[in-house]
Amino acid sequence: MTAEIVLVRHGQTALNQAGRLQGRVDAPLTDLGRAQADALARALAECGAARVVSSPLQRAQQTAAPIAAALDVDVEIDERLVEIDYGAWDERLLREMDPADWARWRADPAFAPPGGESLLVVSQRASSFAFDTLAGNGTVVAVSHVSPIKAIVAWAVGGTVEATWRMHLDVAAMCRVGGRPDLPVLRSFNALAS
Repeated sequence: MTAEIVLVRHGQTALNQAGRLQGRVDAPLTDLGRAQADALARALAECGAARVVSSPLQRAQQTAAPIAAALDVDVEIDERLVEIDYGAWDERLLREMDPADWARWRADPAFAPPGGESLLVVSQRASSFAFDTLAGNGTVVAVSHVSPIKAIVAWAVGGTVEATWRMHLDVAAMCRVGGRPDLPVLRSFNALAS
């Protein structure tokens, strides 16, 4: 038996609906976000996952809860799945960002916003989770956020951290990564529950 991670981005919150950066702000799901979580639970009810692992933030846990209920398992928390820390940039609109800061952010994966963390750090912790999970067997559902999920996808395809800027991941979307830690494979990207 091989391992597979079903990476699930949490449902909609008021902050991401408004187009604001949402790192460690612990925002709840909107009504639509809760409906998206229920749709994900229906879509994953027969996936055979023995574990559901979530970021500690409530938007991820609120998305994970119906999925875990459909699979009749408990939600486990793993800090490595938490969203990037935007520090002083949290809750800002992109148009409010200093263009020079944003350009540096996109050009240098080691750059961190004031009081935040770099994409390089996110990539290291997220790929650590993926590596450890693929070392096991069976299917694991991991409910996380846009930055850690894209970092895992980049790791799976042998890409760089900068490759995450070339990916679009919808709210409440699923990606599948399988295989072994030494040879991960991207099986699907940005799939939505119907």
